[in-house]
Amino acid sequence: MDYKKLTIRGISYSQTQSGAYALLLEHEESNVKLPVVIGNFEAQSISLGLEKDIHPPRPLTHDLFSKFVLATHFEITSVIIYQIIDGVFFSNINFKNKTTEEELILDARTSDAVAMAVRFDAPIYTTQQVLNEAGILLELDAPSKETDADQQPEPEGNLAALSSEELNKLLEDAVKDEDFDAALEIQEEIKRRKNKID
Repeated sequence: MDYKKLTIRGISYSQTQSGAYALLLEHEESNVKLPVVIGNFEAQSISLGLEKDIHPPRPLTHDLFSKFVLATHFEITSVIIYQIIDGVFFSNINFKNKTTEEELILDARTSDAVAMAVRFDAPIYTTQQVLNEAGILLELDAPSKETDADQQPEPEGNLAALSSEELNKLLEDAVKDEDFDAALEIQEEIKRRKNKID
């Protein structure tokens, strides 16, 4: 089957479902976006998997499962989002044993599959049919300056007023408190400042 490769474009608070987040995946060639509604825990887990330099004090469920996969000499070769039914995405995680070459396919929730894929740097694919049914074309790559300013979240404005020392202290506290959403937001502000200096 001709699978379409997806990249993670971001995670944002869901405007339609309270307490949920939207994981935004994008088909690299067509720029069609695939929004997947996920829970708070999965959003944190995916964010932490993407940010390799933030480590929670205790392993999350996906970290624990990753260690188990490695201990059994398997690796994740890919994740396939193969269908959508009534707004629910269905996915498979594809494993391969590094010793025996044995292949294993497990059914998984899409949020869990993506959380595992980011930990193994495994590619994420979907089908053209899923893109046709659930994909949307958004222009996220070139927002106007006015739109960008209007949509800036309130906490980032507050972070911009803090010194680098204060930001680093906040980051340390957020990781200790396991408030990973705040930690990622603070880290983005620190990265923005570093990029300006460079």
